[in-house]
Amino acid sequence: MSDRVDVGIPGMNEILNGGLPRRNVVLLSGGPGTGKSIFGQQFLYAGVKLGEPGVLVTLEEHPVQVRINMDRFGWEPRRFEQEGKFAIVDAFTSGIGEAARRERYVVKDPDDVPSFLDVIRQAITDLNAQRVVIDSVSTLYMTKPALARSTIMLIKKVLAGLGCTGFLVSQVSVTDRGFGGPGVEHAADGIIRLDLDEFQGELKRSIIIWKMRGTSHSMRRHPFDITSKGIIVYPDKTVRITPRGFLEGGGESS
Repeated sequence: MSDRVDVGIPGMNEILNGGLPRRNVVLLSGGPGTGKSIFGQQFLYAGVKLGEPGVLVTLEEHPVQVRINMDRFGWEPRRFEQEGKFAIVDAFTSGIGEAARRERYVVKDPDDVPSFLDVIRQAITDLNAQRVVIDSVSTLYMTKPALARSTIMLIKKVLAGLGCTGFLVSQVSVTDRGFGGPGVEHAADGIIRLDLDEFQGELKRSIIIWKMRGTSHSMRRHPFDITSKGIIVYPDKTVRITPRGFLEGGGESS
């Protein structure tokens, strides 16, 4: 088994110098509209195509809407669920509603972290999943920020113990340059930050890897796009956010 995981997002393996270290649990941080959910879903879809089953834990969106969103990119969630290669853990509805009653994996109370982890553990075991995305972990400790680090550590122990590589989506406000909770940046194996900045009346997307255990990585901020087929990162381009605005260039020149 390779010690690297193919992220499945064009350009990401390049800025990670070969891919994501296997069993790393990485914080995927950013403000609203930055593409965090798409990034996580694309990572899972890529895994399924590579023979690595995946689990998506949704805390902020109805599973039905998640499937609709994935279908827009051609990622066929229902097909892979039927084939036992992909599963959604519903931690959003608490089992309330007709559609929710048809979900296979339901978390009744996300605030009960041990039972929350039990459902995730069951889904991973059933699929022999190798990739997991939790969207978003911020929901788990939003009302109890002091528990952020311990919650992340518990999740990390479960995922790494089961041999999974994963992303924990972390919400931040538009103006916040942090990572979404006190202490969480120390608990995670890596931090990838997605940003959306206005420059001359236009919104620009960029990505930067703040840290990643087990690999060297690009120390530069790179532009990326969201296309009809998902995210594309441009490893040969870099950008700078300065008092003068958002400056874009190629290679070492910027």
